[in-house]
Amino acid sequence: MTTPLNIVFAGTPDFAAQHLQALIDSEHHVIAAYCPPDKPAGRGKKLTACATKVLAQSHDIPVYQPNNFKEVQDQLDLKALNADVMVVVAYGLLLPKVILDAPRLGCINVHGSLLPKWRGAAPIQRSLEAGDTETGVTIMQMDEGLDTGDMILKASCPILPTDTSASLYEKLAALGPQALVDTLALMAAGDYPREEQDNEQATYAAKLDKAQAEINWQQSARDIDLKRRAYFPWPGCHINLVDQEGKSHTVKVHQASEIEQDVSALSAGEIISADKTGIVVATSENAYRLEVLQLPGKKPLPVQDVLNGRAEWFVAGQSITGSGQGN
Repeated sequence: MTTPLNIVFAGTPDFAAQHLQALIDSEHHVIAAYCPPDKPAGRGKKLTACATKVLAQSHDIPVYQPNNFKEVQDQLDLKALNADVMVVVAYGLLLPKVILDAPRLGCINVHGSLLPKWRGAAPIQRSLEAGDTETGVTIMQMDEGLDTGDMILKASCPILPTDTSASLYEKLAALGPQALVDTLALMAAGDYPREEQDNEQATYAAKLDKAQAEINWQQSARDIDLKRRAYFPWPGCHINLVDQEGKSHTVKVHQASEIEQDVSALSAGEIISADKTGIVVATSENAYRLEVLQLPGKKPLPVQDVLNGRAEWFVAGQSITGSGQGN
């Protein structure tokens, strides 16, 4: 057995907390946890701790919450921990060189893609939107760039036609912790592999933008469905409807599917049919069947229930209007 490592952990959401739990359960020692300052949440805007802080405190792990690492005292506090390695998972901060160099073995990161593909903030969503058939996690040695460090270990999984960002998130949250523990075993043994990334193969996973969540009927049904799956559950793809009185309504699309159908004689966005099986709409290629919708202020409902109350919004031959800015 190799000598256990003294680890400083930095992370924020539940995805990070699942990795922290794996470290707590391992032979290694988590000597401190870093997370952002508590933020207001809920109707009362009460300061609320993130998942990483809650888990760390439940195991009596000291928690540090600097706004960033620009303050010299925050840098000195971390150096004083004398950690072997710092593990960073969905922390949300770019670390300066003084922090990257502080632990004996530097800092490593668990990234939710097979690097160098999908560097950046939203790798899970962007891989779905692009129609990738495989993704995974990469454990990398951090440098000063954005997800540009040397790769130590990768673990992959298929992207199924039924996957959304929610289900893929869960897959990677299960895959990542074991990959992290395996990586730390290599590091503890001394001579661990480091593969330089091919920057020419790199792609960037830009942060999600609500403005891009509107369905653009000028796209193909396949591309529309890829976006729907990528943007579920947040921010959720939607359509904009203008009713007979000229009022605009935003309707979220929770479930839908592509239908192979010749739509060359129809306008993109034109409603082909609307019945209990779904609301079928023409796209630039094939048709798209809306199956579960969420009307403003309501819970998600099957199309049959939506039509019972708002059939006049979905009349065959009419077009679903809107800005069409989603792309």
